[in-house]
Amino acid sequence: MLEEAGEVLESVLKASCLPLSFLLFVPAVLLLLLGPPPAAEAAHEFTVYRMQQYELGGQPYGTRSAVLNTEARTVEADVLSRRCVMMRLVDFSYEQYQKALRQSAGAVVIILPRAISSVPQDVVRQFMEIEPEMLAMETIVPVYFAVEDEELLSIYEQTRAASASQGSASAAEVLLHTATANGFQMVTSGAQSKAINDWLIPSVEGRLTGLGGEDLPTVVIVAHYDSFGVAPWLSHGADSNGSGISVLLELARLFSRLYTYRRTHAGYNLLFFASGGGKFNYQGTKRWLEDNLDHTDSSLLQDNVAFVLCLDTLGRGNSLHLHVSKPPKEGTLQHAFLRELEMVIASQFPEVKFSMVHKKINLAEDMLAWEHERFAIRRLPAFTISHLESHRDSRRNSIMDRRSRVDTKALTRNTRIIAEALTRVIYNLTDKGAPADLQIFTDQMVSTVFGCGKKESRIYGRALVSVLDSFCFGGVFLQQVQQEQLESVMDWLSSQPRAAQLIDKDSTFLNTLEYCMGRYLKDVKQHHVKADKRDPEFVFYDQLKQVMNAYRVKPAIFDLLLAVCIAAYLGVAYVAVQHFGLLYRMIQRLSLKTKQQ
Repeated sequence: MLEEAGEVLESVLKASCLPLSFLLFVPAVLLLLLGPPPAAEAAHEFTVYRMQQYELGGQPYGTRSAVLNTEARTVEADVLSRRCVMMRLVDFSYEQYQKALRQSAGAVVIILPRAISSVPQDVVRQFMEIEPEMLAMETIVPVYFAVEDEELLSIYEQTRAASASQGSASAAEVLLHTATANGFQMVTSGAQSKAINDWLIPSVEGRLTGLGGEDLPTVVIVAHYDSFGVAPWLSHGADSNGSGISVLLELARLFSRLYTYRRTHAGYNLLFFASGGGKFNYQGTKRWLEDNLDHTDSSLLQDNVAFVLCLDTLGRGNSLHLHVSKPPKEGTLQHAFLRELEMVIASQFPEVKFSMVHKKINLAEDMLAWEHERFAIRRLPAFTISHLESHRDSRRNSIMDRRSRVDTKALTRNTRIIAEALTRVIYNLTDKGAPADLQIFTDQMVSTVFGCGKKESRIYGRALVSVLDSFCFGGVFLQQVQQEQLESVMDWLSSQPRAAQLIDKDSTFLNTLEYCMGRYLKDVKQHHVKADKRDPEFVFYDQLKQVMNAYRVKPAIFDLLLAVCIAAYLGVAYVAVQHFGLLYRMIQRLSLKTKQQ
């Protein structure tokens, strides 16, 4: 029988010029014809940004892992265990995020739109509120953020369609769809994260020395430059605290001009400090105070500090709040500054709502509320001015804090308010008869107010006229808050992430900041904070930015079904050869019937 089958098959295959062994390779030929997609379609490479990972005061925060090599799913899938769960920001919710973690997902990738400013405001507010909760909970699996592109969105949509079909179809349909659908294996290129040893947090200080004696009072102006959000590489911190640094640099520019001329050189030292590590319990300020108060004999902070003014989130809104740990006593210079703020706002900017917010320092909390509390702990009179009423406002620590959220007009107005009040204090203009509605920093001609050096009848005191006369050069009031410069500084600050883990002493950002302060201030220098090796107050980790590859793959069940199909094919071929006589006679009978018909 086998010989007869072999002769017939041999004659057929000779006629078709194909070898007998071709029957065994038909499945392989079909697979080659169907073939895998081209390499460009089979894999996609994109940059991902990992969630925060750090320790503060021995307490871990953020994700604890960085390695990812698992199959992609969306949150619609019934089974998420050991899968990379992909989510889009517009569809993201904290409940879905918790669902993925509860089901022991292998990783989470959150896809962000290209333009954050185009995201609906309700989505932005919701995500801002979620960010602190994401960092507070213990997260073992890696959590990444990626900026969408066409290929990544296509991967997401295909994965979503495959995930959704599993829950709505029958078992047979699910099996068939699973076997035929394309899956994606998500793989990161980096290694497991590890602690960064000997990391330095830099800060920059500069000063303007007062005129008139050795024991002059000092006004300290402080703003932290670093930003914070759920992912360090996405934390641009436009309002918090790019706006504070912008105001600090503008104040340095304005008062550097006043301190250039003897007639306008005030009897106060002005000390400017751009602190680092502000988002990590103000580590830069803490070490700066220790160095100046505990480890040196000559420091402006030791002699006679009038008050410390901290600048934080000043880039939007129609309200200003002066946050204090202890209400200033009447007769002190800090009380005079509070009074001048109230007067300037009431007389020149009535649309702004102003209030003083009193909050005692709670040392039991892991994080201080505001930067002025670092100074208050060392018994230095200090306060923070901000448009936020509460330190718990989610806008202070979010990757959604981008340039579009800063109103340049509001920032310019707030800068003018602070500059006017500060000038009135250190030059004692109110006691010298200056009216409440006097606009010192304005682009108008001084001659319209004071006649620009001409002793007219509208004189409010010789000292005041002496001060204001020197502002005039050819009748023009040169000292004005420049909105264009504030806008340029804000554009520069918000164009780059400024997380403390990314700014070292040699970074381009810090060198540029030091250069800007050096243009207006004297004795500009850096200060560095280094964590203690035995009992570190903060620990940073690496692998915050990686390359992820999405490989197009078939599921494991596809290999199983393919093996079953090949085995069935070979089994049918074997049975046909073994019973070829019966098969041959059957085919002959069928062919005879066809001919007779």
